[in-house]
Amino acid sequence: MLVKAFAKINLSLDIVGKREDGYHLLEMVMQNVDLHDDVIIEETEEGIVLTCNKGYVPVDERNIAYKAAKLLMDTKGIERGVSIDITKRIPVAAGLAGGSADAAAVLKGMNVLFNLQMSTEELMEVGLKLGADVPYCIVGGTCLCEGIGEIVTPLKPFSGYSVLLVKPSFGVSTKDAYGSFELDRINKHVDTKKLMKAMEDGDLNGVNYYSRNLLENVVLRRYPILKSIKQMLNRNGSAVTLMSGSGPTIYGIFSDVSDAENAAKVLNRNNNEVILTRTI
Repeated sequence: MLVKAFAKINLSLDIVGKREDGYHLLEMVMQNVDLHDDVIIEETEEGIVLTCNKGYVPVDERNIAYKAAKLLMDTKGIERGVSIDITKRIPVAAGLAGGSADAAAVLKGMNVLFNLQMSTEELMEVGLKLGADVPYCIVGGTCLCEGIGEIVTPLKPFSGYSVLLVKPSFGVSTKDAYGSFELDRINKHVDTKKLMKAMEDGDLNGVNYYSRNLLENVVLRRYPILKSIKQMLNRNGSAVTLMSGSGPTIYGIFSDVSDAENAAKVLNRNNNEVILTRTI
């Protein structure tokens, strides 16, 4: 069976605290875009076989999709095997939750394939053991995500907007980005309620004003090229410009698709990976 694994962008990323175990407490508005990996899952006699169209993607227990299959098999006592083939389109180490989306697709697909009849909440509980973005990726759409990612509240859809993703030639480690973040130096947090209201109203000026990603404080300082990408997007008609997740992908939301297409031509240089998509 084929399951589409959709990328996400952060319309906000606020860090509101830190647990004793080191996990950061988050408040994020997340949004799916139409860019997706294809995950084909089939039942086999035994074991886990993972294949991928990108040679640099590991196909063993280092891959979060492989971990998802093993965790579900162990949790539910599945004795038969599974083959997983991933056609990757979402850039890796990009802040777009590509790995988490693949893991969520495996959990949802195996739930159907093996007739496990697990609820969305049960799948999210398993997914959280794999990564903070996996519960959101199971729900998808437009959501407020809180806690360490386990509290997911669907919001009014923010669909149909053109989005230009600009991913430079390097990746950013999520662990390093959060590890360098200093919560006690933050004076201003995200006004999430006002952001959500602007999104509900379709007010892109308001979304731009209230959208914020606190990890930009760390990542943009380390990689000044990202500031340049933001400036170029703004100069070329982007209504909302922000880094997604822990980066390094910078995105622009455009009210006019032709402006987005023109901006893509300008940004498509210096080894940037430029992808035009839309919110769904």
